[in-house]
Amino acid sequence: MSSAAIESLTPTAVWKIFAGIAAVPRPSKQEARIRKHVRQFAESQGLQVREEQIGNLVIDVPATKGHENAPVTVLQAHLDMVCEKNRDTQHDFDHEGIKLRLDTDAKSGQKIVRAEGTTLGADNGIGVALALAAATEKDVVHGPLELLLTIDEEAGMSGAKALTPTSFRGRRLLNLDSEEDNAIYIGCAGGCDTNLTWKLSTSPADGSTTAYRVVVDGLRGGHSGSDIHENRANAIKLVGRVLARVDQGTMRLVELVGGSKRNAIPRESHAVVFGPSGLLRVLQEAGSAVAAASRAESFEDGVRITVEQAGDTTPKVAATASETNALIAAIVALPSGVLGMHPRVPNLVQTSNNVSTVDTRRGDDAIEIVVGCLSRSSSSSLLDLTARQIASIGRLAGATAEHGNTYPGWEPNPDSPTLAVCKRVYERLFKESPHILAIHAGLECGIIGERVGQMDMVSFGPNITGAHSPDERVYVDSVAKSWKYLTAVLAELAKSAT
Repeated sequence: MSSAAIESLTPTAVWKIFAGIAAVPRPSKQEARIRKHVRQFAESQGLQVREEQIGNLVIDVPATKGHENAPVTVLQAHLDMVCEKNRDTQHDFDHEGIKLRLDTDAKSGQKIVRAEGTTLGADNGIGVALALAAATEKDVVHGPLELLLTIDEEAGMSGAKALTPTSFRGRRLLNLDSEEDNAIYIGCAGGCDTNLTWKLSTSPADGSTTAYRVVVDGLRGGHSGSDIHENRANAIKLVGRVLARVDQGTMRLVELVGGSKRNAIPRESHAVVFGPSGLLRVLQEAGSAVAAASRAESFEDGVRITVEQAGDTTPKVAATASETNALIAAIVALPSGVLGMHPRVPNLVQTSNNVSTVDTRRGDDAIEIVVGCLSRSSSSSLLDLTARQIASIGRLAGATAEHGNTYPGWEPNPDSPTLAVCKRVYERLFKESPHILAIHAGLECGIIGERVGQMDMVSFGPNITGAHSPDERVYVDSVAKSWKYLTAVLAELAKSAT
């Protein structure tokens, strides 16, 4: 489908900008091309762009005539996207833009924009597009604006972590990275990565054994923050459950791979093991049992677990049986999913862990297995406890543990003046009250508040579902609603003066 169909949607300015963004490759930590694209667009509109050393862009937008004395409002979004694709999709995220499709949601009948077999990047490309359109459309009334467009939000939040009190002037901020158009978010969880590394001793595979491959796929995946409460199945955990059903001492690990992004629930995983001929039947029976259990536990109707003999290209060295057993036991033991609900905020996940990735690296005489977890919590003490629990499980099974990329949560401020304005405008426009919520996913607001200080912040955005998976979609009418809301909020904020 040509981009013309997308660009003809309403509001035209937002969709044209989004289509332009989608055409530019923008994986996390590789934002040079999207930075150049956005800079050229902003400068073509006569706007001044400042670029921080790390790559964040700050775009200065003069006020609409007559509103120059209003306090500066910061519109904030991130430039990068999660790059996930279906196994049968041929797409090079480093060199290809996203192939957009206008479609109809099967359940609701609403118009959606999705991608062809990949993530869409509406998280957070739509937020960037809303901000740029608000800055450049002549009929939008606003006070002085700063557009803060950060890098690397999805893979480390290093852009937000590099901010200082002098990065921008404004101290009230509208974050455009939320995914429900009837909600205003005023808080989020913090997070911490933990990597567990096993160096497994190897020896040649016995000539009487055969290599078998266990594959888990067909899962929904999704965002490890905003979707974690739905109890979606985790492909890495399912592989572990299959292998754990094999009698100890009869199987040796060659390879374990699964997941691709720290903040996405793994949709696919596979293991390669050596064992006697009877192992094929044992694994097939285990796969059938685990698949059936997963369907019942998590409503993962599409889950598939297949077991087959591996090809001749399989390496002929494998880990010892004892180290294989220890690693598999650790995979089974690692906490996964919701670990606790917030004691004072109804229906809010307080603490969770996602067993995000597993990868295999081979050396001359060892196999290195690295398991990556992303823990989240709105409690700093529980976040620390969860990270320590994961590390303890790994160490008991012979792994080394390393923590990193810790970031703070965003403490809700129900007395926020900006929230009061946003709530009042929403009620006036839509004749109902918005939901005032905190989110279990990580937003940059927590880091911005910590790094810059004295920030008054809220977050909102259009309906996006399936973020961080190829099922990602953004709802066309919801983008129009968010545009109407954003412009009305900006007009109301422009009335205030100090």
